[in-house]
Amino acid sequence: MSLCTLRNEFFSKHSMFGGLTDAELDIIRPSLDERHYPKGTCILTQGEPNNTVYFIVEGEISIQKHPDEATGPSRQITVLHAGDSFGEMELIDIQPCAASVVCLTDSIVIALTNRDLYLLSKDHLQTYTMIIMNLARDISRRLRSTDELLALAAKNGK
Repeated sequence: MSLCTLRNEFFSKHSMFGGLTDAELDIIRPSLDERHYPKGTCILTQGEPNNTVYFIVEGEISIQKHPDEATGPSRQITVLHAGDSFGEMELIDIQPCAASVVCLTDSIVIALTNRDLYLLSKDHLQTYTMIIMNLARDISRRLRSTDELLALAAKNGK
């Protein structure tokens, strides 16, 4: 699969692009950058800057957290698959990466930079707003899931 062969139906099925019309998807397509990463590649590193949101087209991606950024092993937080996105937190809060992102398999992602989103906001505010709202919904879902895990851990750990 490649960006050229992906149809709008593929994008519209996934949360990052949910609710966008074919015309809106056609507007953002030129801003999307297809990137291929071999297994084992670290796409983002915890503590480093990031100005890009990534959408997984193919592959499995591990989100890893280093409890102590200077030393110690990383812990896998979750595994993301085709249709998932990552990197959105840094676009919204303009902070360094909260976790590292490593390819578990050869992977294809589509990247959309903060600059591309800014340009989209200037010319197509409605499309920009829908993408940002979709990203915020994804972050909110992840936060709810994390809240449930923390509550369960607190209950079990007392």
